[in-house]
This record gives sequence, C-alpha cells and structure tokens, in this order.
Amino acid sequence: MEDKLQEIDRKFERLTADLSNPEVINDRVKFQAVAKERSSLEPLVETFREFQRVRAQLKDAKALLEDPEMREIAKEEIGPLEAQLEALDGKLKILLLPKDPNDERNVILEVRAGAGGDEAGLFGAELLRMYLRYAERKGWKAVLVDAMDNAAGGIKDATVTISGEAIYSTLKYESGVHRVQRVPATEAQGRIHTSTATVSVMPEAEDVDVQVNPADIQMDVMRSTGSGGQSVNTTDSAVRLTHKPSGVVVKCQQEKSQLKNRAMAMKMLKTKLYEMELEKQMSARDAARKSQVGTGDRSEKIRTYNFPQDRLTDHRIGLTRHNLPAVMDGDIGDVLDACRTFYQAEMLKQQLRDPSKGDA
Repeated sequence: MEDKLQEIDRKFERLTADLSNPEVINDRVKFQAVAKERSSLEPLVETFREFQRVRAQLKDAKALLEDPEMREIAKEEIGPLEAQLEALDGKLKILLLPKDPNDERNVILEVRAGAGGDEAGLFGAELLRMYLRYAERKGWKAVLVDAMDNAAGGIKDATVTISGEAIYSTLKYESGVHRVQRVPATEAQGRIHTSTATVSVMPEAEDVDVQVNPADIQMDVMRSTGSGGQSVNTTDSAVRLTHKPSGVVVKCQQEKSQLKNRAMAMKMLKTKLYEMELEKQMSARDAARKSQVGTGDRSEKIRTYNFPQDRLTDHRIGLTRHNLPAVMDGDIGDVLDACRTFYQAEMLKQQLRDPSKGDA
C-alpha cells in the first residue's frame, strides 16, 4: 500500500505543476480535466501526508524511551499517536477503495406507493417531501417531472430529477422498500397499520452510456393531469415514451412545451435502460458485492419508520434514529452517512478477503 500511495503522491505533484503550465492553462478542456483529477486525489494525498507526519512523530517518541529524563513524556505521547495512526490507516484504506463510476452523477429518484392503500400513498408523498427537503438543505436542484396523485391526497408514484455534486454517492443506498408503522388519520379505532412505499435511485444516464434506436420507441402525447397551472388540460404537452424491446414506459408532464417534455422523457428512458444494464452486470457478481453497491433487490425491506415509538430503524446496518418529525423534514444526513460508511467497510472487508474483487 505504501508504494501505491507514494506513486499517487507523485502524480498529485505532477498534476499540481500542470495547473501552472501555460499549455494546460490555455486549453480549457484540458485544464478542467487536470483540475478535476487533482481534486479527486487531494483527500487521499492529504491523509497520506498526515499519516507520514504522525508516523514520524511516533518514531521520535519511541526513540525517547531510551532517555530516562524523557521516558515519561514519551509514554504519554505514544498512546494518542498510535491511536491517531491507526485511524489514519483505516481512512487511507477506505480512500483507496475503487470508486463507483456513477458516484458523481445526478440521479432520477422515483417513489411509488406500495402495500397499504391510501395510507401507502400518503407515506409515499411524505418520503418524496423528505428527499426534496434534504436536496434543498444540500443546495441541490430538484425538479418534479411527473406525479400521479391518489384520492386521499397522497401519491401513486412520482419522479424527480436531482442535480448537484456527488448525488448518486449520497443517495444510492436509499433504493428499496421503506415501511411505515402508525395510526392512519382515517383509522377510527386507533389501530396501528403497516404500509410501504418503494424508492428507486438511478444514476442519470449520459448519451454515451445508452444508444436507443428511434424505431424502438413509441411516443404518445396527452394532456397534463393534476395541479400545474393554466396549461393543464388545455394542450397535449405531456409525453409518454414506450421502449418496445424492454417494455419500459416513462412519462413527463413538467414543462408546458411538448418538445421539452420529450427531451426529459428520453433522458428518463435512457436512465432506466442504463440501470437495467447495471443490474444485469451486478447479478453476475456474488451476493455480498451486490449488497455493497446498494442497488440490489427492490423487494427487500430496508427501513422502518415507527411513529408511535418515534423511531427510524435501518435494518441493513442496525441503525436506530429518533425524532421522526425532523427525519421527515429532510434531516437525514446522519442516516445517509451511516449507510455509506457501513457499505464502505463491507467493501473493504471484501477486498481484503479477495483483492481481485476490488472493482467498484
């Protein structure tokens, strides 16, 4: 590991020098590429340099054990330095894990009501608001591109695009079945009901990822439904695309322009086809690896929101969190961080067992 880190440190220095090279400065595309690569290496290089500094301090402290006058001071320093060095070593191993190539991408997030009738739709709407509020806290741009309401004021399904920095790496472990336990507003006898909603987080596909034959696409136009201003039900601006070979269907009614809705629907279609291809690749890997990348079986219950006990439980990582009102208002950063840390640790264990499976 030491040799690899030394090599990365040297590369970081070369990239730093390149940013002062007039040839690179005058080539905007090349300059941005060099700056991006240098930025991606900076956390690892800074941690490695801190590791080297602490290791040198620890070596000096141990050397002082031979000096009777300095022995007690050295003993006091050695313990904290050893703990710091161990923590930095663990951090370096995490930072050296192969990166998921989709981590920096924007996402398309879908929420669908599951089992539980109207209550499932109400819970789905609350989950949707939770993610929108979290996106707002992060300064991300979230756009609701399609939604189908239910009669009780909830949703049957909804689709949102979220753009910003490193969004997929943050949200990718949210995919799965979310369960709620509470007394519905319509329950006269005060009984606790259990309902579910499904969340799907997909890395947004780029044109180079998926090539779609126009002949394979059926386009239907229709009038928009639901709340949306004066254009609703007055123009055929909503667009539905059907990919005939796969049966994938997407719909967009966000814009007043049919052309803009078609462009967004095409992006959504390519994203779904891209995700299907990713899932084919993941299915060929072992079960441990599939769980680590976080886009496994959608039918698996991943989290429970228990309102009577004011408790969120993530069943995959054994996390318990209280204060559900804050959670539903978008205060989920600690939950997302805990999931990411857990799966990074699992990936590290897997790589230590079998280095050949270190692909992201």
